[in-house]
Amino acid sequence: MTAKRQGPLSRFKVIDLTRARAGPTAARQFADWGADVVKVEVPQDGDEDPMMGGSRLGPDFFNLHRNKRSITLNLKSPDGVAILKKMAAGADVLIENYRPDVKQRLGFDYETLRKINPRLVYVSLSGFGQDGPYGNRPGFDQIAQGMGGLMSITGLPGQGPVRVGVPIADLSAGMYAALGAFVALLEREVSGEGQWVQTSLLQAQVSMLDFQAARWLVARDVPGQAGNDHPTGIPTGVFPTSDGHINIAASGQHIYERCCKALGAESLIKDPDFANGEKRSKNRKRLNAELGEFTKRYKSAELVEKLNAASVPSGPIYSVDQMFADPQVQHLGIAVPMQHPTRGEVAIVNQAVALSRTPCVLDRPTPGLGEHTEEVLAEVGYSKEDIAGFRRGKVV
Repeated sequence: MTAKRQGPLSRFKVIDLTRARAGPTAARQFADWGADVVKVEVPQDGDEDPMMGGSRLGPDFFNLHRNKRSITLNLKSPDGVAILKKMAAGADVLIENYRPDVKQRLGFDYETLRKINPRLVYVSLSGFGQDGPYGNRPGFDQIAQGMGGLMSITGLPGQGPVRVGVPIADLSAGMYAALGAFVALLEREVSGEGQWVQTSLLQAQVSMLDFQAARWLVARDVPGQAGNDHPTGIPTGVFPTSDGHINIAASGQHIYERCCKALGAESLIKDPDFANGEKRSKNRKRLNAELGEFTKRYKSAELVEKLNAASVPSGPIYSVDQMFADPQVQHLGIAVPMQHPTRGEVAIVNQAVALSRTPCVLDRPTPGLGEHTEEVLAEVGYSKEDIAGFRRGKVV
């Protein structure tokens, strides 16, 4: 029997019906804070090769599905749906990313499960929303990056559209879904009722544009590609050094002047073309080139130290391995060791928020396919004979 979860959310039971990345990201937020998350997977012979996450023992899948229990359940079978409904009767949250027509046809849509458990918080993730002109289109992160405007503002000016190096629409949708579920659970303490929480890759991506989206909505200004330069705070960007590049963020008059003084570039303070933010924006290209002539006189590490000592924000540009070797990253504990029964000790990415009294709980490696099927079914009232019959019928 798997030990009971600890942590601030240990009283909650969550059913994870999701695949790909956005949904599992939402479920992981619950799992990392101690909720009992049951991942429902398709029955298969041997090890599966998921569409997203690679091999079950690979780094992506391992990091995405930690802290969950796994059962197999054939939701195309009436008995499989009956089992799911029995699980949902005692659950607090169900997270799914099926197409609207599919979950309605199979019989586990929100309205159906709400009648079984009015307290259920039912979370739906999709590519474009549960209805509307694109409601039944399949969604994918890069499609959302393009439709959500992100690829038009990423990359060097004139380069053409560029995707971001992580699945930001997937990840954002997962985080927004978890946030919505948390709000619904808090509201349930007052009303006693659950509700339907909906988000999509497209909604999340548009929301993540933040001030770039507001530039159009408020000022009718269409943002373009700015490359490594900040689109509005100048000078902020990548500058050359004698052994590479660093980031410098010197927007604002006082910081700009401190930066110039630290570099020995007082002449750039007096230059009328750079006298204020508006002029620095207009003459950005020449300003960056002029600053670059000064930054090239220093090694990267030396310049980062020098600028930070002058209260000018700056930092190195790391590869991933260099990032994890940084002393501040190590101090923050963002890489957490976890023991796996076959892989031994590996590390996973920690939560990015710390709670002083009730920290997150990273205590379960990625489960084997269907590892907890019998355990979970027994918890909702099925006998060994029932479960054996389900196996014979390929329900689980």
